[in-house]
Amino acid sequence: MPTSSASTTDSAKSSGGGGVQSLERAFDLLERMADAGGEVGLSELSVTSGLPLPTIHRLMRTLVACGYVRQQPNRRYALGPRLIRLGESASRLLGTWARPHLARLVEETGETANMALLDGDEIVYVAQVPSKHSMRMFTEVGRRALPHSTGVGKALLAGVPDDEVRALLARTGMPAATERTITTPEEFLAALAQVRDLGYALDDSEQEMGVRCLAVSVPGSPTAAAISISGPAGRLTEEATEKIVPVLQQVAAELSQALASAG
Repeated sequence: MPTSSASTTDSAKSSGGGGVQSLERAFDLLERMADAGGEVGLSELSVTSGLPLPTIHRLMRTLVACGYVRQQPNRRYALGPRLIRLGESASRLLGTWARPHLARLVEETGETANMALLDGDEIVYVAQVPSKHSMRMFTEVGRRALPHSTGVGKALLAGVPDDEVRALLARTGMPAATERTITTPEEFLAALAQVRDLGYALDDSEQEMGVRCLAVSVPGSPTAAAISISGPAGRLTEEATEKIVPVLQQVAAELSQALASAG
């Protein structure tokens, strides 16, 4: 007997739904791997995702075949190199979307504006619009830094649980970039509590002497992101900070809306 069009449609919907569910699960596993530091075992994924081991094993086999995951000699699974190209392209696009907002920051504050992401345990700068002052700060796009000595790092880690921050600091260490760099986890966690209270982060000559940076996180960003302005300490006074922070917060909110629309 010929198959009716109705039953064929129902079958297609079922197959399509299963495909969508598998895709959602695969992306969820990739994100869980990233949250775990990039390398996990199947049993760990089963515990955190709630999926049965056979399902996870099937999805991981597909991800390995596509190059998005690789299996280590110790039988654990790690994020694969093919993700790097996707991440780099996405970061560049994110920076492109951010530039008009950074340009507005420069126009309203007079100082250099930056956007940075939390990439693993490091801060990576993905966009910048320089100040028009002859004396201005410059950070190369693509530059990486440890988060404990940067304003954007503080802004991003303020939203992370303390135990995860401690684990990150244990992995990276806390080398002093200047005599003012925070070099103990306790002091850094206290600084993050202050960021949460004030609504912005301050790097006061902690990355480079004589340079101050004000930063806020971008709420609801698809990946952890922050924007900042930086300039000489002589221009970024307490009085200037009071005027600049509301502008930073407003631009961050507008950038969040723009990223949501783009998504």
